[in-house]
Amino acid sequence: MTGLDGQGPDLKKELDATLHARRELGEEYESALVDSFLEKVDQRIDDAVERRVRRQVAEQQLTAARGSRSPDAADSWGERFGFGIVSLVLAIPLSGIGAGTAGLRGLLVAWAGIVGVNLVQAARTTPDLFRGRRGGDSGWED
Repeated sequence: MTGLDGQGPDLKKELDATLHARRELGEEYESALVDSFLEKVDQRIDDAVERRVRRQVAEQQLTAARGSRSPDAADSWGERFGFGIVSLVLAIPLSGIGAGTAGLRGLLVAWAGIVGVNLVQAARTTPDLFRGRRGGDSGWED
């Protein structure tokens, strides 16, 4: 019953009252008692979900008001890593095509494109990456 303990003493009291009423009233009322208890549990879950959704919507609105994407560290790292791997894999044939077609100039243009695409991706996933720091803030906490 550890899950019920985490929900608070009210839910545990409701369960105890339902079990006591079942003993008092008999099996013919069991279905109604169980339904009543489950409705209360359902309402409690709905309230918790509603609070969580409201909190997430408020956080998203706050992030949107700031004008930046919410930094999700795991998503951002995985996205950057995957993009870097794909970019390196595609760099091999692009380098060969560029060098084979236009020599050194073609190779430089291919790599300029690869670097440019990666810079745009880095700026998109880490919005503060290319903004200068102001006031000597080193980024380290004291």
